[in-house]
Amino acid sequence: MIMLGELAMIDFDDPKRKEYVNDVIAKIQEQNIKFAHLQFIDINGLLKSFSVSTKFIENSLTDGQYFDGSSITGMGRMEESDMVAIPDPSTFAIIPWLSKDLSTCRFICDIFTPARKPYNGDPRFILKKAVEAAKKEGFIFKCAPELEFFVLEENESVVPTPMDFSGYFDLHPSGVSEDIRRKMADAAESFGIDIEVAHHEVAVGQNEIDFRYDEAMITADRAVTMKMIIKSIAKQNGFLATFMPKPFYGVNGSGMHVHQSLWNLKGDNMFFAPDNEKSGYLSDIALYYIGGQLAHGREMSAILASWPNSYKRLVPGYEAPVYIAWAHKNRSPLIRVPDFGKRKNAARIEIRCPDPAGNPYLQFAVLLHAGLDGIKKKIMPPEPTELNVYKLTYEERRSRGIVSLPESLSDALRELEGSELMRSALLGAYNNFLDAKWKEWDEFRTQVSSWELERYLQKL
Repeated sequence: MIMLGELAMIDFDDPKRKEYVNDVIAKIQEQNIKFAHLQFIDINGLLKSFSVSTKFIENSLTDGQYFDGSSITGMGRMEESDMVAIPDPSTFAIIPWLSKDLSTCRFICDIFTPARKPYNGDPRFILKKAVEAAKKEGFIFKCAPELEFFVLEENESVVPTPMDFSGYFDLHPSGVSEDIRRKMADAAESFGIDIEVAHHEVAVGQNEIDFRYDEAMITADRAVTMKMIIKSIAKQNGFLATFMPKPFYGVNGSGMHVHQSLWNLKGDNMFFAPDNEKSGYLSDIALYYIGGQLAHGREMSAILASWPNSYKRLVPGYEAPVYIAWAHKNRSPLIRVPDFGKRKNAARIEIRCPDPAGNPYLQFAVLLHAGLDGIKKKIMPPEPTELNVYKLTYEERRSRGIVSLPESLSDALRELEGSELMRSALLGAYNNFLDAKWKEWDEFRTQVSSWELERYLQKL
């Protein structure tokens, strides 16, 4: 089976690419597929798509399709608006929830300039460059996200209601949420995605679906695909699925914990140290990687948690991290090391501040760059904090060198503005991202909320 993202960097004369193209064209003809959705991700992480007739799919795969980049958030100015979407044939899949009469396939695209050069503001290209930088150092970056989301019943109100009132790991054999998760997992198989875990989360109407780890580009493509699947299957069953980080006050928000590891080119997990029991069998490379992510935690926060609403999730009391620290069993710090025992291939770290509403290509890229910087500079992290960080006093946190994540998107954007590492990691998306997110923040901060009206209108 073709694997998502397998054709990392495009070589149009590569025999392997030509083989993929011929294979895809043959499948389209065999299945009598009429249309193809060409998909890509804008700087916010929102899926964009346009349809083309498969009569001309060979031209699309070789020459691409032009579109107006100036109309896509963070993708080109008016005077340089022409962009070209070139489908990656390794991301071909038939969309299973559409009828045969509407038979449609999809491709994830790379974005090029009319001069046939990769657009350096394309999130997919940015991750490819990060992966390329890791390979130059002898590493392959593998990761896996835990996708949390709410499934809601739409109603006449602006705010939909949760589809159920279940809690963490609850199971009702005839429950609708269990049925929908199963349908989502079945649809994922059509895209070559193996679901490892699917369950109800802590909050009412909240669910989680996890798939197996793989190389970063494959994982990012799968994350984008899973978000499309989850929203589509929910809609087909009369519900709304949302990856909004904090849709409801007073309950847990939705995160996207990312499990990460580095492997050498021979296929060995470089985070595992069989003789280092004191560190929990973590290698120095893993510790330096943790050190880099802690050192750059505030700088990359705007990418990992990229909406004003993201920071309503990152507050004490709801299992979301607030403080920049790490631990083995403790789930309150930013980074946790799951108990993998002596299982070499399971050695990994888990960062808990990202949320699923962001752009996975950019999220994985900055995580990788931060970790590589820690390895390059040999940044050893402080001692792990196994105490509940939420319960430490300010003085206790200060004595341990524990600082907090930014408390708002505006704070996070200021940290991003001062980061040379993030500037180099994000390439052409750096300024575009800042421009888009400052506009988002300005719109947010000037709104008058219902909370303010209820609290102040008659009182003041």
